[in-house]
Formats: sequence, structure tokens, C-alpha cells
Amino acid sequence: MEFFKIGDKFIINMKKILSYFFVPGKSPGKSIVVLLLLISIIAHIELKGQGKAITKKNITFIDYPDFPEAHSTWGSIGYNAKYNSVFIGVTNHHDKVGFYEYNASLQEMKLKGFINDLGYLRPYQWQAKIHSKIIFGADGTAYFTTDGGESREEYLMDHPQGYVGGFFMKWNPATSMMTNLGMAMPYESLKDIEIDPATNTLYAITYPQAHFIVYNPAKNDLLDLGRLSSSHVPRVLFTDWWGNCYYVDWRQRLVKYEKEKGCLVFDKNSLPAFEGTPGAKIITGITAFAKDEKNKIIYILTYGAKILAFHPQKEGIGSVEDLGGVADTGNQPEWGPYVPNLNFGNNGNLYYFVGGHGNYIKKDTGVLMEFNPNTKIRKIIYEFSSEELAEATGSDIKDKDGNLYFAGRCAGNEEGNSTVQPKAFMIKFNPEKEVQK
Repeated sequence: MEFFKIGDKFIINMKKILSYFFVPGKSPGKSIVVLLLLISIIAHIELKGQGKAITKKNITFIDYPDFPEAHSTWGSIGYNAKYNSVFIGVTNHHDKVGFYEYNASLQEMKLKGFINDLGYLRPYQWQAKIHSKIIFGADGTAYFTTDGGESREEYLMDHPQGYVGGFFMKWNPATSMMTNLGMAMPYESLKDIEIDPATNTLYAITYPQAHFIVYNPAKNDLLDLGRLSSSHVPRVLFTDWWGNCYYVDWRQRLVKYEKEKGCLVFDKNSLPAFEGTPGAKIITGITAFAKDEKNKIIYILTYGAKILAFHPQKEGIGSVEDLGGVADTGNQPEWGPYVPNLNFGNNGNLYYFVGGHGNYIKKDTGVLMEFNPNTKIRKIIYEFSSEELAEATGSDIKDKDGNLYFAGRCAGNEEGNSTVQPKAFMIKFNPEKEVQK
């Protein structure tokens, strides 16, 4: 078979093949039947090997009803396997947070209520965001944490407006009942949460002091293991197959809570970074992760735009493999792109949106990337203007049908001459088939 190569694709050289069947001055005879059969086989191989091109039919944006001032979502999304539902926390970025459920079976988005009401919070206990993931116990119970999330907290550290602190919250999908599990620390937000599904032990990180919290809701037993970082606190926690929890310290070293020993273990080396990556990028740690359950790999994205393959082990830290950068940045720094989202498709590829907070690889354009961890080949598969999609967040959200979910938002352009107002919506994407709202 004759092929030539363009990039990572092998293209069949049909001109060369046709020359074998059509000789000048001779009738093709039965050769034409063989040729048609060969073309049919080739077409099948091409379709199976390369897959169909991604189009707008592979992606849909789903609005959040009954909350016209919905501004954004900040990683506050998670998939509940028991109910085949996606839960999302949506904020006006000031003092109102809607709690949503998208039923993937019914393809239906519903507002379940607002956190201040569902959690019986008083006005002085205002919360600006759910910044954490929404996670689930083995029984389908949802957990998340709340966040001060704007200038009243971030720039007025003595809290003259009275930010009391972030809360642990519990949601029962069967009864639509929310339980306020209380604060972790006074005056501290709770930026992210994780769970050991075997014990329902919760892990959390506070802001701005970056205290690592271990909390047992059944016993109301809360343990503060102290500060692990400072400055722009890393936002992301993740767990391994044994229920151990990971974070990074101020040098971007992995820090592991080993649940059986009840202690923290620090890696001796920092995570890989591009040469010249600023300290502000290093100290902010990890932006997203996605798990390959079959091969026991956890893929990690860093604030310095690195893709890493983490191979955890039950005791100790495990190994980290550097897979390179998230995108081709041309003459711009490789550590520049901002990617606070990551999903792992059933086809074995990683998918993520690049863009947000003014960090684009194409001006005023959000791009959807595909990355093959085996070949390390990355490519842009779809583009959006920032007025359509400026930023997406979320880690490891995939339903039983292989649909991938992200929490998206649109914004104006960098010049500020757009009339588009910030708006939040959920993104549903499937690289292998068309999707429905």
C-alpha cells in the first residue's frame, strides 16, 4: 500500500494505486472490481483510524434557567454516576449562588435553589461562589464548599464587611435536601474539596492561608494540618485510587495525605516546568486533572501550561511524566496559556479549552484542544470567539455515555469594545458523536 504523510496523518496515494490497475491500451477487466473493493476497504480504514471531524454538532451550550444575572462558574461542577446527573454551582460573582442539576438521561437542566436559602445562611454569612468541585460519596450524596470569592474578601483581609468564612455543604439528590455542615475556619474561604469514597472523609484547602483540612462529617471531627502555601493559593485537590489526597506546596511539590498513616508526605522534587516560568505561576500549582481509570494514570495541568502524567502509588508519591505543553504558543512564552479544565475521552484522548483571564493563544479566541497522551500530538479541533466562549472550568466530568462536560462563560474582547455581557452556561461535548441539549 502506498502512503504519504502530512503531519501525523498517513494519506493513501491513490494516483500511485490507480496506475497498477489502468495500463494504457489495455482493458481493466476484472481489475475494476478489485479496485472498487480496495477503495471500500481503504475508506473504512480511514474513517475508523482518523474519526470524523469535530463540528458544532459535537458541542452544545446549555443555559441555566431562572437566574438572569448568572455570571460565571469556577470549577464548581461534578458528575453524579448514581443519578447520571451533572451538578453545577453558578454565581453572580457577588452574593448569590444558584445550585443546578442537569439530568443527562432526560437532557433537562433545573435550578434546585440558591445556596443562601438552601443552607439557611444569614445575610452576614454571605457567600460569593462555590469555587470547589462538586463531589459525591458512594451513595450519591453530593458535597461542596463555599468561597468569599471577590474583593470584599481578597483585598480587605481584616474583613470590615464581615466575611465569616466558607462552609461545607451536603446535598441529598433523593430528597433535594441541603445540609449545612458548618465552617472549617473563621474568615477563611474553602477553595476546593475532595472525598475518600470508602470512608466519606472530606479534604479541603482554605484561602488565603492555605490550611489543609481533613473532615469526617459522620463524627463532626475536623483536623487542621496547617499551612501548605501562600500568596495566590493553589486551587485544586485530587485523590488517587486508594482515597489519598494530593495538593501542591509553594514550590509546586506534590503533597500527599496518606489516609492510613494520617500524615502528609512531601515530594522531594517540584513538578516539571518550562524554563523561565514565573514564580507566580509556580506557586499557583495545578489547574485541572482527569483520570484514566483503566491505566491508573492521573493527568494533570499546571498553571505553567504543562501536561503531566502522574502514576500514583499506595505508599509514597509515585512518578510524574512530563508530556509537554498544552499548546503551540508561537513566539509567546510556553508557560503562558491558561487552562483550568481537563477531561479524558473514551477514545483515550485528553480534551481542554485554552483561554480566559486574558490568556489566549489566539487573540480573543477560545480554542478546544485534543491531546493524544501516547503520541504527544496536540491539535486545535474547534475555535470560538471570546464573545461565544472565553473560559471553561472543570475536572474529570464524563457521563455514562461518554459525554464530557465543562462549565463555560463568555465575555467581551480584549479591547473592551464588545457589548457582550458575561454569561455562564454548561458545555456538553462528545468527540465521537453528535450531542443533544
